[in-house]
Amino acid sequence: MAPDLNHERPEFLSTVPATRGDRRLALAVVLLSLIIFIAAVPFAKLPLAQVWGFIPIYESALVINDVITAVLLFGLLGFARSRALLVLAGGYLFTAFLATAHALTFPGLFAQGGLLGAGPQSTAWLYMFWHGGFPLFVIAYALLKDEPREIHAWRGRFGIAILSCVVAVLVVACGFTLLATAGQTLLPAIMQGNHYTTAMSIVVSGVWAASLAALIVLWRKRPHTVLDVWLMVVMCAWLFDIALSAVLNAGRFDLGFYAGRLYGLLAASFVLMVLLVEHGMLYGRLVGEHRRVQQKTTELMAANKELDTFSYSVSHDLRAPLRAMDGYARMLEEDFGAKLDDEGRRLLGVIRSSSLHMGQLIDDLLAFSKLGRQEPAKRPVDMAALAQEVVQEVARGVSAKIEVHPLPPAEADRSLLRQVWINLVGNALKYSGKRADPRIEIGGREGLQENVYWVRDNGAGFDMRYVDKLFGVFQRLHRAEEFPGTGVGLAIVQRVVARHGGRVWAEGRPGEGACFHFSLPKAS
Repeated sequence: MAPDLNHERPEFLSTVPATRGDRRLALAVVLLSLIIFIAAVPFAKLPLAQVWGFIPIYESALVINDVITAVLLFGLLGFARSRALLVLAGGYLFTAFLATAHALTFPGLFAQGGLLGAGPQSTAWLYMFWHGGFPLFVIAYALLKDEPREIHAWRGRFGIAILSCVVAVLVVACGFTLLATAGQTLLPAIMQGNHYTTAMSIVVSGVWAASLAALIVLWRKRPHTVLDVWLMVVMCAWLFDIALSAVLNAGRFDLGFYAGRLYGLLAASFVLMVLLVEHGMLYGRLVGEHRRVQQKTTELMAANKELDTFSYSVSHDLRAPLRAMDGYARMLEEDFGAKLDDEGRRLLGVIRSSSLHMGQLIDDLLAFSKLGRQEPAKRPVDMAALAQEVVQEVARGVSAKIEVHPLPPAEADRSLLRQVWINLVGNALKYSGKRADPRIEIGGREGLQENVYWVRDNGAGFDMRYVDKLFGVFQRLHRAEEFPGTGVGLAIVQRVVARHGGRVWAEGRPGEGACFHFSLPKAS
């Protein structure tokens, strides 16, 4: 079954399936190139003027195109993590290296016999290595392109992969250049002056066949991506290039020589144009997403402002009757407490304590709602000092034995983490307070990717079957009469830690205490 390209590579124009419009455009380019090729064939051997400036201009443009294409393909590796793209980028780099060597060794251009110790056969053989090598990279790309992306294997290593590819390609290109220059006597003579020998037809046939093989392999490896379609156009242009400049012409500086190299320059431009279009579209998409984010941010800020106003209004409206209830109850207690029986005084106490409890619920709910809208202001935090500060505040007047072990530092919002420690330490004090020897232990350990902290007590504990309920709002595992509270504290802990990219979990046994853990990512 063919791989689902939409699932594998949905992000990039160069790796999504080709549409009918892509195929039609590519076919139109190939047909136009074929018409020009057929028109040029009868005149391929027509001698033309020796325009020496044509060679450096052509080679320079070709090298620039190939290098930019290789750089863009290497850039895609940071997202696609595909060995196929790595190989193809290496192919374009290979052509750039050999095109440079080809220009430097061209006889009569920079020196009478060419540079780099070139001989009469060097330039022609470099052309053969160049045009015979790139199709092999394309074939390798086609065979590798359906492999699943190796995201985990490449994480943090694609820079090394790119460097290794560049070095390997450079070594291979230098090897071919050395063989074509210093080792030219080991190769058959394919040039006699500016004209071809009989051996040229055999060598160039193999080079032409390599391009045809690359085209066939690309065609057979379906489904085709946009990049595949334009690589097929490239290989068609290479077939026309080799046919005009090394098969159907007579030698250098005839019409086939010039026309074939123009096909080569076009071939070096097709994939580059596709990648540039892709980058333009991605940039346009990025600008659009940035504008949408700005709009959503503005809307969110307005909504937060309205929510803050609403929260303040609700808080004020709810507190007003609570203050009245508590005030009237206190007046009754002070003015008529002596005339009431024990039950009356108890009921007044219930009214006052319920009012205070409701006020605490309102405070906790407002604090909990703000956590989802508050971006943590992360700074280096001395967790040991913060824990000691909270213990001195929360445990004042309490006889519990509290031990604070060394804690690893954190990169977090200190005020929010203070709420975490207050809730966890306060929770431990509450549930261990009925023991004769309440003990609380605060500790932590440093990990490779995250630091872990915990608060352990020897109090009431809980049944692990109900652990999932611990961090829900208003979820309680003990009766409020036995252990008073609002049931919001642990939910605040979980939300604060989640906002920092960490996690919260707990362990406990009934009657034997509990241990609450939370983790925070290490500073990058």
